[in-house]
Amino acid sequence: MSRSAIDVSPLPEFGFGHRSLLWWGTMGMIAIEGTVFALLMMSYIYLKGRNDHWPPAGVPAPAMMWGTINTLILLASTVPNEWTKRAAEKFQLRNVQIGLVLCMLFGLAFNVVRIFEFMSLNVSFDSNAYGSAVWALLGFHTVHILTDWVDTGVLTLLMFTGPINEHRFVDVSENAMYWYFVVLSWLPIYALIYFAPRVA
Repeated sequence: MSRSAIDVSPLPEFGFGHRSLLWWGTMGMIAIEGTVFALLMMSYIYLKGRNDHWPPAGVPAPAMMWGTINTLILLASTVPNEWTKRAAEKFQLRNVQIGLVLCMLFGLAFNVVRIFEFMSLNVSFDSNAYGSAVWALLGFHTVHILTDWVDTGVLTLLMFTGPINEHRFVDVSENAMYWYFVVLSWLPIYALIYFAPRVA
């Protein structure tokens, strides 16, 4: 067999979706973190089932306002997120730059509102099992939001300053996919924290 028959040098060094090693790494991370979210949610449900009063007597359920605002912010953030992902997969640098800035603004808005959300919980993390479960759920999700926001900030800086190559666009696409995981993981947590205490 000739060398030219096995020459792979013309093949691209990057790929989107399942053709990318980064995609598989992101999927692995999502599987691990999704399992942790599931365990935290099951702990909350278990504790709720073992108590006659949830939240415990004297602890009011958290106000719906801040959690609902943050849910709306997260859902709205999927629009620029998807736009940025599509632009990255078409190598549209200007649209990627604009999209990343918009994603950063949505992430900042979410984090600011999250501060008010923590302040409206009406319970401390060390007050009782209810407080520990709620703070663990909210805290773990907040860590994911913050780390993805920082990652998006780094990508934004790189897309404005360079060096820019195909791999950077793959990074942006995979970052957008991870953001969907952060958004989707919030919805059952939101239901547990804000609706479960109001259900008999």
